[in-house]
Amino acid sequence: MTFRNTGGKAATSGTVTFATHIIGALGVDWATIESTQPLPAPIPAGTAKTRTYTVCVDSWRVPLGMRVDTQKVTATWR
Repeated sequence: MTFRNTGGKAATSGTVTFATHIIGALGVDWATIESTQPLPAPIPAGTAKTRTYTVCVDSWRVPLGMRVDTQKVTATWR
């Protein structure tokens, strides 16, 4: 993911929240699991940083025939 700071001062801390959905074989959304990771800070004003994240879900939450899909990502910074 690329985080771009378009503000006038550095983003010195923050978090990234992933909403990962557990999808059944017929397309039913059974659950949403949220996980949070730190933002790749500091991000100086007018620049961008790229970081790769691994989102994990306990195997018992995803029975055979189901899948996971991260559908929403939210960033909060200071």
